[in-house]
Amino acid sequence: MAYVPYGYTITEGLVAVDEKEAEQVRMFFEKYISGLSLAVAGEQAGIQKTHSSMGLILKNISYLGNDVYPAIIDRETFDKAEEVRNKRAKDLGRIAELAAFTSPSPIERFKMKKSEGKLPDDPVARAEYLYSLIESEV
Repeated sequence: MAYVPYGYTITEGLVAVDEKEAEQVRMFFEKYISGLSLAVAGEQAGIQKTHSSMGLILKNISYLGNDVYPAIIDRETFDKAEEVRNKRAKDLGRIAELAAFTSPSPIERFKMKKSEGKLPDDPVARAEYLYSLIESEV
């Protein structure tokens, strides 16, 4: 396991709740729901993390509990925080911006000719040969 979320610890090879940090996570959720910003709610809960890390804590479903992680918060609290987060994003116009974004259509289309014969052993020569097979359809 490369990453253990804030509020958990590994004890004897198993994930366990770190009670001090778990209480901070619960307090963070409560303070965020009450109207504080991510950074202020985290700071008041005693969590010294960046704004983006606080956002990740808020969205981490592992805090609800699963096969690996014991529950730290209940579903009602998690859903309320998600509702508040979505409302704030909508009020700030962030959801509309993301929904309006679409990737542009490619200006050109490409096709690749069929390779003839054995590919060169040299990686640079192989790359040059493969790139030479690409043709524009426009």
